[in-house]
Amino acid sequence: MNAINIIAPYRYLGMWVFDDPRVGLSAEPFVGGADTMIDRVTERISDAGNGFVLVFSASPFPGHQFRLDWRRAEGSGNIYYSHELDAEGWLCPALFRYFAERPDAIYVQVKPRPSIGEAVAGA
Repeated sequence: MNAINIIAPYRYLGMWVFDDPRVGLSAEPFVGGADTMIDRVTERISDAGNGFVLVFSASPFPGHQFRLDWRRAEGSGNIYYSHELDAEGWLCPALFRYFAERPDAIYVQVKPRPSIGEAVAGA
């Protein structure tokens, strides 16, 4: 498992979803308030619905913008709270594709998806 993970959520059928073939996920939806949190953190990202970069880790990293603190288990998932957003969101069991155990905190950075030229130059 990576210490820092990266996904590229996008809009599909009106919902925020992401694909990560590396861990066996396709069109995995964000629901239960996590979708609303994404709406808020992408307000300033142009064309976020076509994809943006979401970097996350159980440890603080340079450039993280949000900290999600574990509040409680709910159903088969977990509720996390963001002080910066004053909001809660549910993260489903797909969380365990990235973490062996439920993290007490998740640090998050969001940024625009690079253009094709930028992505190739950075590779």
